[in-house]
Amino acid sequence: MLRFAANLNYLFQEYPLLERFAAAAACGFKGVEMLVPYVAPAKEMRRRLDEFGLEQVLINTPMGHPERGERGLTALPGRTADFHEAFRRALDYAHVLNCKRIHAVAGVIPPETERARCEAAYINNLAWAAEEAAKDAITVCIEPINSRDIPGFFLNSTKLARHVIDTVAAPNLRLQYDLYHSQIIEGDLCRTIERELSVICHMQVSGPPDRHEPDIGEVNFPYVFDVIDRLGYSGWIACEYKPRAGTREGLGWAAPYGIG
Repeated sequence: MLRFAANLNYLFQEYPLLERFAAAAACGFKGVEMLVPYVAPAKEMRRRLDEFGLEQVLINTPMGHPERGERGLTALPGRTADFHEAFRRALDYAHVLNCKRIHAVAGVIPPETERARCEAAYINNLAWAAEEAAKDAITVCIEPINSRDIPGFFLNSTKLARHVIDTVAAPNLRLQYDLYHSQIIEGDLCRTIERELSVICHMQVSGPPDRHEPDIGEVNFPYVFDVIDRLGYSGWIACEYKPRAGTREGLGWAAPYGIG
């Protein structure tokens, strides 16, 4: 059966952050992910993971300076030292949380910067990060994000992600496949998943075009989930959507998977 995790930055916003672990467990989730774990002490989050029998399945690297429009550092030329510092911070949190996947967020192309320079920085930073993460059996994930939600985001297609993964050629560099972003970018979800399954280590879901629960919108997710299950995907699918109302009230779609 497919395994669904709760994204605690999107779901259960009815509660303070540290209370969302209990809320997720009460709804049947066994895994959680966090985009921004750095707003709370890692030891406090680990205590709640242990208390409620949850697995921390993914965290993101720090974004840089969001107030300046930065949405990640991995593909930013001239920011290698900043990326190393950010990735080491992510590793520190991953160690405490016993988290085995870190999303190295690519970032937005700086004004008047050539894509080729960003690609070179991205590949070099990911090669270094994969080597560092391998020391603790941690997988580095990269995620294509659509340019409607984040204009100018460097990693903007599955094709580019696969090129980067093949170029770096590190066994612990893998694809984070977000079904929402991928539908907006290129569609053809089931065929793409089948083609890229060998490099997919994590998935995320929300319903396009408005990023609500996956029981509304333009994608027939029950069919897609059946295909993912039939293909033998064994990783997590994180619920990274904006609930239309309360989080628990919107979990009817997840009842067949033991969530609700």
